Amino acid sequence: MTDAVVSQQISSSPLYFALYVILVMLGNVGNTTVIAVVGESLLRETGSVRSSDVILVNMAFSNLMVSLVRNTVVMVSDLGAEIFLSRDMCHLMMGIWVWLRSANVWSTFFLSAFHFQTLRRVAPPVITLHGPRGPPGSLILGFVLVWSLNLIYAIPAFIFSKNGDENSTETLMLVSSTTRPLMGCIWDFPSAYSGLAFATSSMVIHESIPICLMNVTNLGSLLTLYAHGHSRNTGNKSQDAPVVTRIPAERRAAKVILTLNVLFISSWGTNVISVNYFNYNRGSSTEFLLIIARFANMSFIAFSPIVLAVGHRQLRAFITSVLSRIISVFG
Repeated sequence: MTDAVVSQQISSSPLYFALYVILVMLGNVGNTTVIAVVGESLLRETGSVRSSDVILVNMAFSNLMVSLVRNTVVMVSDLGAEIFLSRDMCHLMMGIWVWLRSANVWSTFFLSAFHFQTLRRVAPPVITLHGPRGPPGSLILGFVLVWSLNLIYAIPAFIFSKNGDENSTETLMLVSSTTRPLMGCIWDFPSAYSGLAFATSSMVIHESIPICLMNVTNLGSLLTLYAHGHSRNTGNKSQDAPVVTRIPAERRAAKVILTLNVLFISSWGTNVISVNYFNYNRGSSTEFLLIIARFANMSFIAFSPIVLAVGHRQLRAFITSVLSRIISVFG
């Protein structure tokens, strides 16, 4: 079963294809809205820049890039356009796909790690009215590391790939959603062992580890909020206790981040389980499972802007304004 067969199954079903187009458009429009609205509020700020909003823009940008470069192209292919890239384009696109997907995973984890670090701060943040505007240097360094290290890791994807023909099949079946080829591009590793090593390391480094860290940091955030609320109720305030100045806002942020993590993990898990079942237990339901895998692989990118809109004041205000205008026009 190849991506071409899955595309044929989706395009032949109006329901599947309509749902697929809706998810792609949600991902494109939603993440563009997050970048525009939150980014515009950052540019308008006269004081210190909110690091959390910078992280949201970075995550939305990585989501949008994956959606445009991968999901949108797959949607165009499902419309009937037979897209088979040349060898040089496969080198380029396979590297870009692996790079963007890997950076997307770590950018999502970045949000959880930042919120946990904020809650664990034992002293109020130092704000200088006349200091330089912009995010902290440590945050910029984190972004540079996320994008540069993942680009370095993606170098084998730029090198060990080639274009196949319509009848070519994958001899190395990958369960990792990060390294899955498509659009006629296939892996061309020197040996099956080197290809398996790359796929395995990709799944461990860029999926299993960040997902475990997401769970740890998110659980730590929830426990910190619980401990702080309990200490406030009992009147016990330790000098080394974390400083949480806005309990309702931080609880709302924790719920939003928890929802994002659950959405990401369920999306990743459904994709990997479906593809893995197809690889080792091919039965009558394999076509449906691969379709589910494709939908699951893009559900986080499609629905994460909606989750962010629930917990972000500027996004909520913007969407409310747009909906009220639409209702006034058609009402």
